Amino acid sequence: MKTAIYPGSFDPMTYGHVDIASRAASIFDKIYFVVASNYEKNCLFSLDERIEIAKEVFKDNPKIEVVKGEGLIAKQAQKLNAKAIIRGLRMVTDYEYEVQFSQVCSYLAPDIEIVFLFAKQEFSFVSSTRVKEIFSLGGDVSNLVPIPVLKAMEEKFKK
Repeated sequence: MKTAIYPGSFDPMTYGHVDIASRAASIFDKIYFVVASNYEKNCLFSLDERIEIAKEVFKDNPKIEVVKGEGLIAKQAQKLNAKAIIRGLRMVTDYEYEVQFSQVCSYLAPDIEIVFLFAKQEFSFVSSTRVKEIFSLGGDVSNLVPIPVLKAMEEKFKK
């Protein structure tokens, strides 16, 4: 069975993330959707909240399993017997970061391939940061995030 992981902070998850995960699931037999901490980001949702939201989003896709990020992504990929790490690219500005990320992963786990999937055009401008910004300023993000994400954002911003 060909297994891959798709790691990220997913705060919040967007339709771009869902699209990459779904397309990866059409290539691989199993995708571990790894929801990880990112110490460089100011998260809206806790790690546990993001995991629960992701489980709700992917509940009807048996090829995608949501798991908690634990330690180095490359090492977690090895523990999960993954053959590849999926990375999404939206714009050329993502490229430099993703190349550095892939080189670190290749250094740590040379037996694991890094697979880049380009965002579809309709998702190429969508980032979690922009979604949070648009929503916090009263904009409509209903076409950018899955319903469970939108509901969770509405709840979070009520507080």
